Parts: sequence; structure tokens; C-alpha cells
Amino acid sequence: MSPVQGDPFATRSREELLRRNAIFESFFKAEASRLAEACHEMSRRFLAGGRLLAFGNGSAATDAEHVSVEFVHPVIVGKRALPALDLGPDFERRLPVVLRPEDMVMGFAIPEADEAVERTLRAARARGALTFALTGEAGEYSFAPPDGDPFVIQEVFEVLYHVLWETVHVYFEHREQGHDVGASSFLYPFLGKGEQQLDKVMEEVQGSMLQKMEETNRMRAVAAGTEAESIARTALAITERLRQGGKLLLFGNGGSATDANDLAADCVDPPPGFEPIPAVSLSAEPANITAIANDIGTEAIFTRQLIAHARREDVAVGISTSGGSDNILSALAEARRRGLLTVALVGYDGGKVVSERIADHAVVVRSDYIPRIQEVQASIYHVLRGLIEELRAGRSEGAS
Repeated sequence: MSPVQGDPFATRSREELLRRNAIFESFFKAEASRLAEACHEMSRRFLAGGRLLAFGNGSAATDAEHVSVEFVHPVIVGKRALPALDLGPDFERRLPVVLRPEDMVMGFAIPEADEAVERTLRAARARGALTFALTGEAGEYSFAPPDGDPFVIQEVFEVLYHVLWETVHVYFEHREQGHDVGASSFLYPFLGKGEQQLDKVMEEVQGSMLQKMEETNRMRAVAAGTEAESIARTALAITERLRQGGKLLLFGNGGSATDANDLAADCVDPPPGFEPIPAVSLSAEPANITAIANDIGTEAIFTRQLIAHARREDVAVGISTSGGSDNILSALAEARRRGLLTVALVGYDGGKVVSERIADHAVVVRSDYIPRIQEVQASIYHVLRGLIEELRAGRSEGAS
């Protein structure tokens, strides 16, 4: 397919990114008050020794993974690590064994309620846990699907749990007089050293949540203007490799690892109406990762796996907020030496991935704040997955 024929896909990419903004705005304006209330209770439970237990089925399981890493390993240096666990695929059996009354439980089901998730949430609530249903009706805080598109639902919920993570620290400050919010203080300038009235804090928190949503929407709109053509070219190139019998090899660290896992799930076990495509997440291999890190070093955790799995017709997709992680750079460089198509989803200014031209195709979310980068990257790779589907099916105008 020629670049001229690819133009409709750039238009499609822009439209898909931009249509999300109204959905996000409507959802968070409606839910900001409840989310501020929920964060207040979460802070009380964390300070009482509670943990956040998360679970889900299918692609929603990657949200449980993401919740765990966001709370345990905070992206802002100096913020406290909060206890969170991904309960894994056998969550319905595991939760009754590990649950304590002071815990918080978050069940993910996309695009609609899941019976096993609902049962587990009801059991947790009966034992005193604070429960969140995303989506469903069994939680103390239950959220209906904000849209009919499962990709958009998941993106909205990612912003939701990022906001919960960011905001719960505000209430630590309120409850612990004199406790400095440290490196996160720039997020909440309305918090001084003195104790604030709770109603005032909740009002300010709601405004801060809406500002975060607006920032995500602004960044997504910028990406729609600057990256739509790059997304379209990337979709065209990936589709050609798939036609040659190739597969996607995906990798990332931390929250980006869960994104790699999610995109792999969207490929292999896609939503209704999509055809499966072969994909493997190298981030979903803890035994391999820990063995390689222990015996060789963390820089090799993806490269070593890629050497084992790669074929010349494959596509290597590295996801990184910084564009400068050594293990991402190493894997992309090895993939290029082996003749694979190399793709990168990156933040900041693209880092070394862009400056050293390590990837054949790079899509950049230009920001220096990691949660917002990840939120827009989720929209981008979901749009990319949709374009690949259209290209393979020949559904869009101008497709050959």
C-alpha cells in the first residue's frame, strides 16, 4: 500500500484519538466526587495496614498487574510504596484465603460485568473490604462502562486508578499533620504544612482530578495532531509483516510491561469483531526475566528472549515512557540486526530511541509525567490495533 493510500488511516487515527476526549470528560465530571470520597477511605485503610488486591480476566487482568506496580513501585521518587497485589487468574480461590477486613479490593471486567469478578467482590464486601467494580454492580464503588468500545473503557479505567494512586497521598498529608508530601507536593499546591479542613481538601481534590483528566485529553489531542501519520505508517508496516507470517514481540518495564501484556492480549484474544493475530509479550515471562537478570544482567532481559523467539518477518515493539531504558534499547538494536521491523512507543522527546534512530517507527507522547504518558500511549496502541484490523480486513476506504 502506498503512502497516498495510507492517508485515510491517518485521518482515522486522528478521529479515534480525538473522539475519546468527550468520553473522558463526561465520565470524570460525573465521578470526581465519588472518587475523592473513595480516596479518603483508601488512605484510612492503608494507614491501618490494609492492602489493595486487584484481579480480572482476559485483558482486564493486565489492569490488575498495572495497579499492583503503580502502588508498590511509585513512579515519583520518594513516594511511599503502598501494599498492592495482583491476585492472578485464580483470584476467586485465592482472595478468601488472603483477604483481611481492612483491605481494598478492585475487580476489573471489560467490556461488561464478569460473574466470577462479581462473586468475588460480593464475598470481599461481606467480609468488610472496600470494593471497586470496574465494570459491574457488586462493588461499594461500582462503575458502568463509559463507552461501548472495550479499548476506551480500559483507557478510562487506567486514568481512574492512576488518579486514585496519585490522590490517596493527599489524605495521608491531611491525616498525618506535618507529614511532608515531598516529591509529590507539586501535584497539590493547595496543601500546606498545616492540617486542612476535610471538606475543603475533598473539594480541592476533585478539582485536581479534573485537571489531570484535562491534561490527558490535551496530550491526546496533541498526539492526534502530531502522531496520526506515524501511527498510520506503523500500522501499514506491521500489517505487511503479519502478511508475511510474522508475529509481534512486545516488551516494556513496569507499567509499560503491563501495556506490553495488554497489547499482546488484544492481539491474541481480541474483542468481538477482531481476528486474532500472533503476539508474544516478553514482559510476561517472570522466570525468564529473573533468570536472565540474575545470570547476565537487567539489560539483557528482553534481548536474550528475543534472540530465542525472533524470526526475520517479526515485529519488535518496545514500550517506554523515557525512550532511554537500556534493556529496551538493547532489544530494539538486536531486533534491527536480525532484520525485524522495529517499533517504539515512547514519551518525553523520544529519548535515545529517537535521537539514535533505533526504531524504524517511533510514536512519541511529548510529556515528562509518566502516568499521563502511559494513559495516552494506551489510546495510541489501541488505535494502532484497530487500524491493523481494518488493514488486514481491507475495510477502510482506500485499502487495497
